[in-house]
Amino acid sequence: MINFSWNSVLSELVDSSDRFPVDRIRTHGYEALDAACDMKGDLYDYIGHIKLVNGQVLSDGLLLDDPSIAASRRVDLHVQKHDEPVLKLCLWDQAAAEFWKKFKASAGAARVILVTTLNPKCYGVLSLSSMTPSRVFLDDDIQETRDYLSWFISNQEVANRIIADVVVKPENATLGELFTYMKKASAKVAWFECTATIDDVVHGTKWYYIGCGECHTKATRGPTTLMCKKCGKSEIVGVAQYLTKLSVYDNKDQAFLVLLGDTGEELFGKKAATLVENYYEANEDAGEDDIVPVPQVMIDTIGQTRKFIVKVSTHNLAGKTQTLTVTKVLPPEVLGVQAEEVGDEGDDHASGSVKRAADGDASEGVKRARSG
Repeated sequence: MINFSWNSVLSELVDSSDRFPVDRIRTHGYEALDAACDMKGDLYDYIGHIKLVNGQVLSDGLLLDDPSIAASRRVDLHVQKHDEPVLKLCLWDQAAAEFWKKFKASAGAARVILVTTLNPKCYGVLSLSSMTPSRVFLDDDIQETRDYLSWFISNQEVANRIIADVVVKPENATLGELFTYMKKASAKVAWFECTATIDDVVHGTKWYYIGCGECHTKATRGPTTLMCKKCGKSEIVGVAQYLTKLSVYDNKDQAFLVLLGDTGEELFGKKAATLVENYYEANEDAGEDDIVPVPQVMIDTIGQTRKFIVKVSTHNLAGKTQTLTVTKVLPPEVLGVQAEEVGDEGDDHASGSVKRAADGDASEGVKRARSG
């Protein structure tokens, strides 16, 4: 960051021996992105050839569901740079709209994509997520994509080769196996897929936080405005993001899971900001510092059996907490036989949870949450 004071003087440098290189776009490879994953540091540019669009293999004239993309404001891609591993690339909002507009104009023939300002995350596997300032370029848009397209056309054998290390699903584990793994001296940060039934939405604390509208980092209060330490901005637009704790169980064990940001939307079907806005619209007398009760749409998930991708973090390994962070909630249709087995063996527990939620006899947590 360069700061200028009121008495700074700027003058044109007519002749200088220093020559600054033109560096409009700086793309990174798999290793650099993997090292930066979840570090909440710099944002990165990435270029590669498209393998899948919303799970569909590329073909000329590929048609996607326009209404679905418009409603979700999201496009999921699998992209590969040269002969590196395939990466998951998630485009949101404006970046998703920009991609879809250009991809549709190409009649589904676009093969190369470059996206700027990406945040490397790990949702079970290394993924790249677009941000508000991200821009999307395809095939012939700029020199970088034209150069890559030329390589792609000349190296079909390499381009069609798939190194699928990062496409492999996280290892399945029960809650008990997760707790056992966390106690091992040799355990490292890892991601697992577990099936569990939601027993309660934990009350007593806010189920959301106010984050930066661009990077989603928790906002801090300034004298008159909200500020973001990560972006370095002294005035930002605050947006409600999920910070929701669930009590869940499987056949033998019980655990607490935390949903952050977009993962809450995957489970509850709505953005946290929408639910908060709905509350204040329905309660005009509510103040800014009032506790917003847990919405009914969240309570309605009690009794559901879902698959969660969870992260065993350094805090778990250090014994500071057993609460697991959810990085992705899989849709109900991918549950399959394993979910049915959990439901069959845990019918008494599940039906009891649903009955408590319906009758309100034993679910004091839900009662208090609903009353604020």
